[in-house]
Amino acid sequence: MAAGGGGPAVSPMATPSWAVRIRGADGEIAGAGILLTPQWVLTCAHVVDRTADVMTAEFVGAVGHGVPAVPARLERDAYVPETLDADGDPSGDVALLRLERPRPAEETVRLHRLSAPNREVRMYGFPYEHNGGIWFRATAVGVCGRDGQVQLIPASPGELASPGCSGAGVADSDTGEVIGMVLSGQEDRHGNRFSFMSPVETIVRHLPRLDPVTTGPSAVDPQLRSTADDILPELLDRPFAQRLAAWLRDDGSQVKISVVRHGDAAREATLRRAITLADRELRTPVSVDRASLDPPGTVPSAGGHDLAVYAEGRTSAGIAERIAERLGLPHPEEAPLERIRAARAILNLVVVGVDEAVDPLGVLDLLDVLRADGSRLLLVLRTAGDCHRRAREQLLTEPERGRRARLVERLKEITGPLAEDLRERLAAVAPQGLRPLDSDLVAAHAALADLLRAADAADHDGEGQGEALPGPGPDLARYERLADRVEGRLTAGVAALDRLRDRRDELAGRLRSYQVMHQHSLRGEEDPAVDGLYLRAHTLLRARPCDVRAAEAAVDAYTRRVDGHAGATGPVARDGHGARDGHEDGYGSGDGRGARDGDSGEDGRGARDAYGARDVHGARDGHGRGDDGRGARPGHGTGDGGGDGHRSGDGYGARDGYGAQGGHGPGDDGRGARPGRGAGGGGGDGHRSGDGYGARDGYGARDGHGRGDDGRGARPGHGTGDGRGAGDGGGDGQRAGDGHGARDGCGAGDGCGAGDGCGARDGYGARDGYGGGDAS
Repeated sequence: MAAGGGGPAVSPMATPSWAVRIRGADGEIAGAGILLTPQWVLTCAHVVDRTADVMTAEFVGAVGHGVPAVPARLERDAYVPETLDADGDPSGDVALLRLERPRPAEETVRLHRLSAPNREVRMYGFPYEHNGGIWFRATAVGVCGRDGQVQLIPASPGELASPGCSGAGVADSDTGEVIGMVLSGQEDRHGNRFSFMSPVETIVRHLPRLDPVTTGPSAVDPQLRSTADDILPELLDRPFAQRLAAWLRDDGSQVKISVVRHGDAAREATLRRAITLADRELRTPVSVDRASLDPPGTVPSAGGHDLAVYAEGRTSAGIAERIAERLGLPHPEEAPLERIRAARAILNLVVVGVDEAVDPLGVLDLLDVLRADGSRLLLVLRTAGDCHRRAREQLLTEPERGRRARLVERLKEITGPLAEDLRERLAAVAPQGLRPLDSDLVAAHAALADLLRAADAADHDGEGQGEALPGPGPDLARYERLADRVEGRLTAGVAALDRLRDRRDELAGRLRSYQVMHQHSLRGEEDPAVDGLYLRAHTLLRARPCDVRAAEAAVDAYTRRVDGHAGATGPVARDGHGARDGHEDGYGSGDGRGARDGDSGEDGRGARDAYGARDVHGARDGHGRGDDGRGARPGHGTGDGGGDGHRSGDGYGARDGYGAQGGHGPGDDGRGARPGRGAGGGGGDGHRSGDGYGARDGYGARDGHGRGDDGRGARPGHGTGDGRGAGDGGGDGQRAGDGHGARDGCGAGDGCGAGDGCGARDGYGARDGYGGGDAS
């Protein structure tokens, strides 16, 4: 047999031999099934077509290459269709098929009772897109409805059980045991996707004949099951029944401790009734449909507990082993308590007769481990003695005190640092679209005060008695929900305000950068209209709290005005840095960075007459104005611009360049004398000009740094002979020949500014571009 049947374990990668594909009379896939015996296949009632005499069961996991197909008929007395109760909760939906020819026993599997909450499971079904079969993974999250069905959450959105999966076996991922059967899958109106299974206990309740093929101990010890005498009306303690049913329906309390003394027939019968009705397998229609025994609020839902243990005469180790077995924990060679501790398993556990166990304190320690991991506990003791007091202290009072202390610290954090963070942000920026949080903080402060009063009262009062928690006490669960809500809102508020503050800082940086750009473009001039827009934006950004939305509108208005102003006049205006028509033909317009008359010429930064071209970097009316400005007639590097050197064929400012005809200084003896800083035939073969740093009579005139023939840089002087870079370049040294850049100086011939040099004929500022020709 496969897993659960006592045979070797089946590989989780393999198609299970017990997986059955079921086809209806029309040949279409109707669903899936589980091979329980050589002749019985378990499936959902809605899969079965009762109008057809014969269906077909196909065994996709059979040994061999083929898929055996066997006719199957419905077992008429093993058919429980789905029904809905008055509240719309489903029940039933199970059926058995009998095969006309038996299958090998080793292909079968047994059902296994196992506590399901939070278990990872797998199911093998036959959706239309994968009709050869496919595994679906999910997590069992808990009971839903009164039939004890279990909700499954798919491991991924694509693993929702779909048509073709109904009736598939649900296998526990850890043990491989089949612990239930897929009923359906659905997506609700909110987009949530769920699958549902009927656990083994529910299946066996509907089909008792399956008990022989079911393994695993029952969830309820025999001593705790209802008897025939328990149905007497006088044996129902209604208030006690209502309290038990509330806990079994999860009323929010984790631990409940009750005393049921021997000889109290009504309480004992009521306790057994509640435990029985809450068990999926033991609950029957007869036990819940008798009006005399079912007063309102006394009937728990099926699946209200996972295990009910009778502790009288048992050791804590024996009880731990019973719990571990129910949880399906592996490694039986290890101590059960250690297995339980390592598994951190969660279950709803009922323990009756705790104080009659062999070692009651050991049982309490075991239960405390489960409580700390999140299990819910219902403890029943026989007397209100020392064990009862110890149980209350260990499982109720101390955990409540610790829980209350943690909640107090959390509320202090919320009303202290977190609230201060919020106030700090609110002082910096005005909230936009953020709901007021004052009422939330008031509620948190009130809850904190209530908890502190309760803690103070507990320190002065004695321990409470009875079944309730000590004293009326604050509702910790309600205050925890309040803390969750307020903390979430404050955290979200702080994050939203941080985003506004970041936006404010971003706007401030943008405003500063535009102001610098605008001031540079004005070159000292004033523009009151634009300045007014800047002042408004600046004031709004400096305000505390800052209205970021208003500041953003003001910054946008200012930057649009600056952009428009620059577009109309250029960064330097008509005769500015960007050529004849300013920004349109200058820094970023027309045909390039300086366009035809722009910073770099007609067709771009290094275009036809770029960066030293016909009308560049000062253009026709360049850096200065008229024909005698700083960048006079042709401009910064005009004429035939940049012909043969770093600065152009006619020097730094070409024929009439940087010092132009009427250059940097007047006449023929100025700083940029007749040919200019780089005039005459200047710069043709050198870094600066034909006849020196300042041309024939430049920077030191013909014979020197000064004027005339006797200046600072005498005849051959600072820019002698053929200039700093004359002759054939570098031939005779940096200071050879006739001076600083002598005849065959530093950049001669083909040197730094020579023929095809760094700015040669087609070079850096050459005739045809930024770095055209053969220049570097």
